[in-house]
Parts: sequence; structure tokens; C-alpha cells
Amino acid sequence: MNLRSQLDKATLFQNLELLAQQVVEGFISGIHKSPFHGFSAEFAEHKIYNSGESTKHIDWKLFARTDKLYTKRYEEETNLRCHMILDNSASMYYPEVKNLGMDNLNKIGFGALAIAALMNVLKRQRDAVGLSVFSDGYNFYSPEKGSERHHQMLLSKLSEISIELEPAKQTEIYTHLHLIAENIKRRSLIFLFTDMFQTSMEDDKLFDALRHLKYNKHEVVLFHLLDREKEFDFNFENTPKRFLDVETGEHIDLFSDTVKAGYHDAIKIYFDELKMKCAQYKIKYVEVDVRSNFSKVLNTFMVERQKFL
Repeated sequence: MNLRSQLDKATLFQNLELLAQQVVEGFISGIHKSPFHGFSAEFAEHKIYNSGESTKHIDWKLFARTDKLYTKRYEEETNLRCHMILDNSASMYYPEVKNLGMDNLNKIGFGALAIAALMNVLKRQRDAVGLSVFSDGYNFYSPEKGSERHHQMLLSKLSEISIELEPAKQTEIYTHLHLIAENIKRRSLIFLFTDMFQTSMEDDKLFDALRHLKYNKHEVVLFHLLDREKEFDFNFENTPKRFLDVETGEHIDLFSDTVKAGYHDAIKIYFDELKMKCAQYKIKYVEVDVRSNFSKVLNTFMVERQKFL
């Protein structure tokens, strides 16, 4: 990666908080009449202000009209604990992006910005958020908190991850998911961002680890990130190409059309089994194309938050 690409990535994700705010505000502006109370800081009803209460939520506009003091009573303020899990292995840095931008993200960039956007919503709701990051090890853990200092620390970590120049080559997802599950003690809404590609494909262990995340009555959402055109449909020009496994270093030279049908059948079987196991363990499975926008992630959050509470 050249210096220009490094600077482009660094510039983008130094402004991660601003980008997250833009994502959320753009999403909210598209909701004309939301059934989700409190999502855009709308209050459910008013109550008469009692002497001695905090004046923080007094509706001064209503006071100007009625000459009476009322406070806004919010339906849900600090009811949710949410834990984000981000896969930071080498395969998450696909596709290679030279000029990282809002509409030009690899999987790790999409995951980091999606988490930052969810954190923005959680901050508005005064909810607590935590973060775990794994690759070849359980690299980072921070428990659920709601302070501004904690929020800024998590944003800094996400920015740091997004411009990683030498991501880890090896990963065993199931090993780290077990460790993460052990750390999350109190009932939480858990969001896992991963491409579900790992060095060791032992499906039984992987699905057992996903089931472990359900321990302590957690609700789990698996956001399965992929570049669908390339990683599922295998749409490449039919010219000689070298396909490299970024995690093992193995490579193969071939024409894409010679393996396209077989590849597509194999990956579909794997994805279908993953969806079936998630349904079996009552884990919400959401496939997300990193070439798309963030509406699927935010819509899923809104629905799952209502169910969780």
C-alpha cells in the first residue's frame, strides 16, 4: 500500500465520529413516521414539572405557549446494554481499497463505520456500549459503558483498526468467540461483524461458539459482511488471474470461469448451513453487502432493540 493510500485511509477515519453522525442523520431523515419511540430523541408524552426535579427536560417552548412547566418523559433511556464484536483478520481487508470513502469501503471499513453509527444511536439513547476485537488473538475488550470518555476511546480504537497496514494472517473465529462470551456477564444485545472466513474451517466448533454467545440470555445478531459480487457470485473477468488466500498465503492461477460454478455451489452450501444453524440457535442472521449502504444494519438494530427491551 502506497503512502497516498495510507493518508487517504487515515484522513477518512480520523473523522469517524462525523461520518457516523452523517450516516445516522441520513437514515433518520428517511424515516417519515417511525414506530420506534425515542429513536430520534422524540419524547412519548409530557408530565407536569414538580418542584425539586431536574430542569434538564423542561419543554420551554410548551411553557411559552401555556405558561405552565412540563417535562418531556422519555420511554426508554438507559435500558440497553450493547456489545459490538469486530473480526479484524486479514480477510476483512478485502477488497483492497486505494481511496477509502463512504461509498468505497472494504469489509473492515464497513464494519468499523457501521459500529460507529450504532454507537452514535446508542449515545443518543443514553445506552451502554462495549467492544471486542479479534484476529489471531483476542486483541481488545472494553465492557459496556455510557460515558463520553468511553465513547471517544472506542471511536479511537475503531479508527486505529480501520487503517491497519499489516492485519493478522491467521484466525480461528470459534476460539475467540468463546472467550468473548465468557467476558459478557450481564444480559446484552450482541452484534457480531465478520465475514465468517477463518483459517480452520471446523464448522461444528464454529457453530458451538455462536451458540455460546447466547449464554446468559443474550440476544445475538450476526452481520455477515461480504463483497457479494466477488465473494459469492465470483464475478471476475475470464482472464488468467492469481487468487491469493490472504490468511494462509496459498495461491492458485486460473481462469475464473473454470471454477465459478463449483465455487458458487460450495459457498452457497456453506452460507445456507450458516443460516440454518443461526435459525436453530435463535441468532439473527443478516447478510450485508459492503457495496450497499448502512440502512440494513440500522433497520436491524431498531427492530432488535425493540424486541430486546
